[in-house]
Amino acid sequence: MAIKKKIAKKLVKKPVKTAAKKSPPKKIIAAKKTIKKVAKKKITTKKIVKKIVKTENTQKTLEASLIELIKITSAVLPDDVQKVILEALHREEKNTTAEYAMNIIKANIELAKKKLQPLCQDTGTVLFYISHPVGFNQNHFTSLIHKAVVKSTELGYLRQNSVDSLTGENSGMNVGPGHPSIHYHQHGKKTVEVKLMLKGGGCENVGAQYSLPYTPLDAGRDLNGVRKVILDAVHKAQGKGCGPGVLGICIGGDRGAGYIESKEQLLRRLDDKNDVFELAELEKEIVETSNKLGIGPMGFGGKTTLLGCKIGVLNRLPASFFVSISYMCWAYRRQGIELSEKNQIKKWLY
Repeated sequence: MAIKKKIAKKLVKKPVKTAAKKSPPKKIIAAKKTIKKVAKKKITTKKIVKKIVKTENTQKTLEASLIELIKITSAVLPDDVQKVILEALHREEKNTTAEYAMNIIKANIELAKKKLQPLCQDTGTVLFYISHPVGFNQNHFTSLIHKAVVKSTELGYLRQNSVDSLTGENSGMNVGPGHPSIHYHQHGKKTVEVKLMLKGGGCENVGAQYSLPYTPLDAGRDLNGVRKVILDAVHKAQGKGCGPGVLGICIGGDRGAGYIESKEQLLRRLDDKNDVFELAELEKEIVETSNKLGIGPMGFGGKTTLLGCKIGVLNRLPASFFVSISYMCWAYRRQGIELSEKNQIKKWLY
């Protein structure tokens, strides 16, 4: 038995010993690490370059979109404004000075649209209103607006219109303190909307602000008092401001906020209706009464003194009751765009 066990042990195969792997020299390991780092750097550099190129392209697209907005706003009246002007023309009596004036306005609108040239020689104050989502870079957007305004001025879409109030110097670029005027509002949407208004000096000059009670008109602190001062402003503006015009009005607020809100009321469509019943009625009544005053287009007499009236309300202090009135001429240049993710014009807002 002992002999058999010895033979069996000999027959069992001994496990084959695997040779231990030799680790590569330290120099080779270091070289491999260096190669990986260089490769990683190349990939990172490519990504950075791609990101820079993409950002530059997006900026150029945005600048181009803003220039297009300025061009169209300067040359083409929105459909809602053209519709009201044509309706006013048809209401004027034939062979009158009023009809003649309205026909000139109509011809001016058509010619500017055909040639894509400024509707009025005074391209006015450039007012931007931007509605944007959370996380929007306002400083960056402002710098691109300035570039677009300068380029639009060079292309002739805007007149060289911005003057230093102390020296009287005109840089010719339409950029300076307060010009263009830019207002940002955060909204709940993911998109960016840009609205633009070009407000001429003639209509800006006939804007007004009243503090109620206003004793010269026996205007108290109520809607009837508001009505009296609005109609007084219309009467004082006759023959000025390039009528027929549109009123943007704010009841309440402080002196500054009231004027800002009165201008923002001009961003509303002429064919919309105020959500507040009393204000909707007052808007309608102001237009109807003004058009019975006989002031007419350019103050020449006729049936069309106002094209529209838009009224907003802000809270006020008990001690103050301001009524702020912004007047817009018949060259009612306001337009807006919605931007796509790539900053292209996705939709026109008017």
